[in-house]
Amino acid sequence: MPLRRGRIGRPGLLGAMARTAVVAGTATATSNAINNRAARRSAEHQAYADQQQAYTQQAPAQQPAYAPPPTPPTTEPEDMVGKLKQLSELHSAGALSDAEFAAAKAQLLG
Repeated sequence: MPLRRGRIGRPGLLGAMARTAVVAGTATATSNAINNRAARRSAEHQAYADQQQAYTQQAPAQQPAYAPPPTPPTTEPEDMVGKLKQLSELHSAGALSDAEFAAAKAQLLG
């Protein structure tokens, strides 16, 4: 029996169908992988945006990490003692009344 030679270089009907199925399956798998990757990136981006929003809402409510330095006294203690002695001398000399002495002393002491 002689060998039957079909079309050389071209697949038959079954070969064409198999090739089409492989190409379609590969295209579907590639498309699904791209869509899954895009969905993952979108979810990661949304999670990052939510985290940033939570941080910006939280940040203004936080206390500073350091305490402000104490304010220095307006007058030095020795200076205040000297002023109180002057007031006392003026009061004992009669230049200040009792009410004036008490008001000036209260003003000095704060």
